[in-house]
Amino acid sequence: MADIIQLLPDHVANQIAAGEVVQRPASVVKELLENAVDAGASTIQLIVKEGGKTLIQVVDDGIGMSPTDARLSFERHATSKIRSAEDLFKLHTKGFRGEALASIAAIAHVEMHTKPEDEEVGTHLKIEGSTVVSQEFIVTPKGTSISVKNLFYNIPARRNFLKSNQVEFRHITDEFHRVALAHPGINFYFFHNGSELFHLTSHSQKKRIVQIFGHKTDEKLVPVQEETQVVSIEGFICKPSFAKKSRGEQFFFVNDRFIKSPYLHHAILSAFEGLIKPESHPGYFLYLKVDPTSIDINIHPTKTEIKFDDEQTLYAILRATVKHSLGQFHLAPMIDFDKDQNLETPYAYQNKEANLPGVTVNPGFNPFQESTGRSAPGGFHKKASAEGWENLYVGMESKASRKDSFSSVHYESETISGSIFPQSEQPEGNDSTTFQLRRKYIVTTIRSGMLIIDQSRAHQRVLYEKFLRSMTLKETLSQQLLFPISLSFSKGEMAILHQMKDHLHALGFVFGNEQEEQLVIKGLPPMVAEKEAELVLDQLISECSMESKSTDFSQSDMLAKALSKSLSVKTGDLLDSISQLALVNDLFACKETLLSPFNKPIFITLSENEIDKKFN
Repeated sequence: MADIIQLLPDHVANQIAAGEVVQRPASVVKELLENAVDAGASTIQLIVKEGGKTLIQVVDDGIGMSPTDARLSFERHATSKIRSAEDLFKLHTKGFRGEALASIAAIAHVEMHTKPEDEEVGTHLKIEGSTVVSQEFIVTPKGTSISVKNLFYNIPARRNFLKSNQVEFRHITDEFHRVALAHPGINFYFFHNGSELFHLTSHSQKKRIVQIFGHKTDEKLVPVQEETQVVSIEGFICKPSFAKKSRGEQFFFVNDRFIKSPYLHHAILSAFEGLIKPESHPGYFLYLKVDPTSIDINIHPTKTEIKFDDEQTLYAILRATVKHSLGQFHLAPMIDFDKDQNLETPYAYQNKEANLPGVTVNPGFNPFQESTGRSAPGGFHKKASAEGWENLYVGMESKASRKDSFSSVHYESETISGSIFPQSEQPEGNDSTTFQLRRKYIVTTIRSGMLIIDQSRAHQRVLYEKFLRSMTLKETLSQQLLFPISLSFSKGEMAILHQMKDHLHALGFVFGNEQEEQLVIKGLPPMVAEKEAELVLDQLISECSMESKSTDFSQSDMLAKALSKSLSVKTGDLLDSISQLALVNDLFACKETLLSPFNKPIFITLSENEIDKKFN
């Protein structure tokens, strides 16, 4: 049998490795920023064009590289971070695989300018698809500058799978936030399409968080700090009142490396149990320091997953630390349910003596004395004069009728003229064709049997088609606010809202003059309450942050879905018979009645035969 196994060429191997390391432009940004941090840079610049598809450039003032190191850095498994296998369990750097630059060079056009501080000239290196085009000496400042152009130019299928420029840019921004938050002592600059988005100067952890997420974040943060033999924890958690239904401000850093850990996230949720609504996520920025020998980073190419030696102990410490901070800063209820609250004396009454109750007696009261008129209870408040009392009743019934009414005051009413129930709660007749079941379903009758409708999904469908019609036909209805409201958002959130501005105008939102981190709202759609405006916009930003195409139709569809979900009737809402009937009629006036906007069934039918079978 002939030999069929052979070694793959280097450029093929690099492209295979690139599929794991470089998934999108944000992956390139992450690798280049971490290399700049490992190089000891004090200032790092990130320059991006068209969501990273055209250009990604990272400039740092680190130690730089010699001509030999510059050339060797693009070879597979070439690294300055480790020397032996034992070094994998005592890592102090971001990178250690030696695959990032080789993978990037295999699928893009790469240019490098680098120079060590003690050299007079630097090195200019150009590589296209793992092939070195040129290498020459050049005059360049200290540090390294790497430009990555035309990503995935030789893999068209991978390039077609990339999302829109806006979506890829948001992923790049997320990676930039993670690196910048992990290293608050480094100056960071971020430019996109020639505009400066972030200018982060060296600051403390709290100042760096405020620099990135806006001044409004300052009032949310609660400090967390704990020192144990297993782990050192410091950072901040957000107050329970600022918990959101969508994730976005959850950051774990282990030894200055961003990680994702559902297990540790559950520890935070457990600490917030009872303080936030179900399905809400608290924000946190937690920095953990552990012994490098107690963790394994080499389990995933992206290095965002870490294996801990003793996860249970870390879980317990983290949960207890967060609960301690919540209680220390009076964010958790301080109630002892074992105490009898009725036996506790208020502080204001501890030093007071008991006073005997006073009794007032009217010595002139005679129960056998006949009275000519009704007196006030007690009988000892003497009227000065009763003359002219008739003037108080001018325009009312006659004296005769008043006399009759006074004469009948000695008798109890024999007939009930009114009702103990409010008029709106009077039992209705059998003309109602709908009723609400468990405050979740609307049950109505049809010719063949019975219809059970999910009220939340039905309302979502009604609102969804209404919003789509408004955005398509530009039929704007807006409720102007007497006092405009001002909401605070971060720079990234303001950028997302700016992209949706035209569609929001079509829905009825009216905005005032925009500021850097302030959004002024002068008008709202009729179905959006003023107190719900911030929540609705937060949910829109969260939905828009998800991956989606950039076409106008899909963005309109996404906005309509997000608004219908946030404004629809929820499970548990009580609906009167008129609202139930209106919702049923509106549902069957829609173009699609079977499925909600999220492709879930809206109603089920029970035919008369099926009901008969239940009794048989």
